[in-house]
Amino acid sequence: MTQCSQGRLRFQELAGREVVANFDGGKVTSDAGGLLLREVEARFGFVQQFARCFTDHRDPELTEHTLEELLKQRVYGLCLGYEDLNDHDRLRFDPLLAVLVDKKDPEGEQRVRKGDRGKALAGKSTLNRLELTPVRANADSRYKKIAARMGAIEDFLVDAFVQQHLLPPERIVLDLDATDSPLHGHQLGRFFHGYYDAYCYLPLYIFCGDHPLCARLRPSDIDASAGALKQVERIVAHLRRHWPDVKIVLRADSGFCREHLMRWCEAHGVHYLFGLAKNARLLRILGGELQQAKQQFEQTQQPARVFKDFTYRTQKSWSRDRRVVGKAEHLVKGTNPRFVVTSLPPEECAAPTLYEQEYCGRGDMENRIKEKQRMMFADRVSCSTMRANQLRLYLSTVAYIVMRALREFGLQDTELASAQCDTIRLKLLKIGAVIRVTVRKVWVSLSEAYPFQDMFRQVWHNLQVWPVRFAPSG
Repeated sequence: MTQCSQGRLRFQELAGREVVANFDGGKVTSDAGGLLLREVEARFGFVQQFARCFTDHRDPELTEHTLEELLKQRVYGLCLGYEDLNDHDRLRFDPLLAVLVDKKDPEGEQRVRKGDRGKALAGKSTLNRLELTPVRANADSRYKKIAARMGAIEDFLVDAFVQQHLLPPERIVLDLDATDSPLHGHQLGRFFHGYYDAYCYLPLYIFCGDHPLCARLRPSDIDASAGALKQVERIVAHLRRHWPDVKIVLRADSGFCREHLMRWCEAHGVHYLFGLAKNARLLRILGGELQQAKQQFEQTQQPARVFKDFTYRTQKSWSRDRRVVGKAEHLVKGTNPRFVVTSLPPEECAAPTLYEQEYCGRGDMENRIKEKQRMMFADRVSCSTMRANQLRLYLSTVAYIVMRALREFGLQDTELASAQCDTIRLKLLKIGAVIRVTVRKVWVSLSEAYPFQDMFRQVWHNLQVWPVRFAPSG
């Protein structure tokens, strides 16, 4: 059985051979695939642009870890699956992560303090200053002097989306949704939400495809659409500065079907497509189609759908008549009526296409939110203040942008071209390698047993041929 002798670990024998292990393999990393993240950064500069959204009040002469290095360490750590700041007290020994962060001394041999030598990277107590610096910090503050400018970060998320397009798109769809971030402490802004049956935040997300344009943390004692118009105004104005002729469609469920949103879209040349909560009037209007769908189901015993396109106006809340499409569906469990309201004209989008393709397409955004929260740790909001938790959400969002760029531009034409972040992390980033640092080179000897070597080479090649899409600082 397991025994320890002079540091060796003995395991069960194999066909008469002893199986002995020891921690003497040299400097080995399990995250060698992270080198691809560094290539993504070299092409797009996401973290460098993110760093420009902070003001660093520290004295450069007394600073060992630059702002950009701290952000790279935090963002790449999330990409590699290290969600907690405590993880970095162990990761700071990893020379591979130091290479990703662009440390000139990846083994930390030249650190100022003797006790820090051998640890090239920052520990948790330094990294947490990114999150915990108050908004009014300045050069006279004692410890926390790295202040995030939240408005600049919001603009950066849109800029990062724009820079990934070589040509302006003709049409884009902005998906809005709200979700829950469960809370297990007594954070500021903590409220109980009846729908989610938990104490939580209620963040607002806006995506275009799988790219996040907004990740706004909010308390949960508000309507799902609260603050959405302000974010939509900002994003649309930003996009039109780059792409004046782009057609924009706003899409969301019935929680965002509000008069002020629809009226703003109509006044600013933005189309909308919102779910519409059913009521007695709408059900009466759709009554004939519901009966028709029921008859079709009884004849075929297969789900039946009938659509109705009509003009509708609420008795009080709407300022004008609007186009509504009703879906009369009959399933084994009974009727399933649904309604959407839109500014898209019938000649541009017929009723079945409007509902089944245009509206139902928003379901993919829900998958992207789950991917971001569960795989990129966007639900890690355990700081005591909303500002600190908002910055954690932004760190997760930037990590997600890096990963999705790796997926879109690096993994194209491979078997992982549509893989989710955790699959990419497991199959592409988690590679064992021995690290050797010499005067002129950093040698990364990747595992010969790695089963996806051809795909890794293809991803590397795809990134090499992609042009640089940002202006480096300095």
